[in-house]
Amino acid sequence: MHYITNILYWISTGLLVPVILLLIYFFVRALLLVGGFFGQFLDLRKSQARLRPVIDALTSDNLNTLAEALPKKSRSLSVDCMKQVLDAQDDVTRVEKLLSDFELEAEKDMELPKTLAKMGPMLGLMGTLIPMGPALVGLANGDIASMAYNMQVAFATTVVGRQTKQRWYARDLNDLEFVANRIKEKYAKP
Repeated sequence: MHYITNILYWISTGLLVPVILLLIYFFVRALLLVGGFFGQFLDLRKSQARLRPVIDALTSDNLNTLAEALPKKSRSLSVDCMKQVLDAQDDVTRVEKLLSDFELEAEKDMELPKTLAKMGPMLGLMGTLIPMGPALVGLANGDIASMAYNMQVAFATTVVGRQTKQRWYARDLNDLEFVANRIKEKYAKP
């Protein structure tokens, strides 16, 4: 039994370095996502301030006002899709496909934050539990310095999340569907 315990101890100790490296990698990726998130937030606020009144007043007769209000340059997935929808307004089937494509692109953009949100807690737990073994061994042997170091590593792990971006895409999709319905109304008139 002592040999099995030693083998498990060495395996878990050997996993500590890869787990910490993955946590550092995910932390750096999370920082990059936060930067991109902030840029997207600023772009979204600017676009919403400009487009919200136009979308709220949109009817099937004044679709051209929305086309004029769209920013010429934008990194926003929804603004690009809105331009394509307005360009294809005479083809309702194409408009439906563009909406579906937007949903797929939004889901694709959410993959990395979802992965970080799922992997972060798992690696954080591993990063916490793996050093606990050596810390407890240090405590049993009276090596308080070893225990303190391993406890420091155990409590230094971090977790990342993602909800706000998902809400933005839901609102963008709602606006796109509204525009698509106005287009349908326009071409359904006799």
